[in-house]
Amino acid sequence: MRIEGIIWLDTIVEKLERKHHVSAAEVEEIFSGKPRFRYVERGFKRGEDVYAAIGKTDAGRRLFVFVYKPRTREALVISARGPSRRERNL
Repeated sequence: MRIEGIIWLDTIVEKLERKHHVSAAEVEEIFSGKPRFRYVERGFKRGEDVYAAIGKTDAGRRLFVFVYKPRTREALVISARGPSRRERNL
């Protein structure tokens, strides 16, 4: 999957920092590397689905980033958090 841009909503950025202690810069670092993508669920429209990106920040922190992927090459970040113990092995 190729992502060339990230769509940010202010409410999501605030939630990531407050609840999950993840900054927008860390999420962008994940996408500048080579994250692995996993299909999560189908969207309302064909070709617009939800995916989880799994990757590491420049500092080595692992993150699970959930994105809504419309038909464009941009992704709307829905959530981001550190992976659970089980998810670390994916």
